[in-house]
Amino acid sequence: MAKYLFHASYTADGTKGLIHDGGSARKTAVEKLVSGLGGSLEAMYFAFGESDVYAIVDLPDNESAVAASMTVCASGAASARTVVLLSPEQIDAAAQQSVNYRRPGA
Repeated sequence: MAKYLFHASYTADGTKGLIHDGGSARKTAVEKLVSGLGGSLEAMYFAFGESDVYAIVDLPDNESAVAASMTVCASGAASARTVVLLSPEQIDAAAQQSVNYRRPGA
């Protein structure tokens, strides 16, 4: 499974829905969305500032992450941004790969 961080920002209509249904109902909806894609919700937090919601999820692949993001955005109730999260072990593996590269001007 791959791990993703979703940032979501509610539209005015999305905020009205949140006020009506509450935060727990939104968490349940996110859990259902993610589990329907074969994943799981690790953590979900509401915030104020640039983003209204942060969710860390495990999903099978990038296509599942894009499907989740497109579904949320197409609802018109929120916009979403997705960040792929990498473990320390994945960074270790990347650092061990041999890469053929020449910097500009060299």
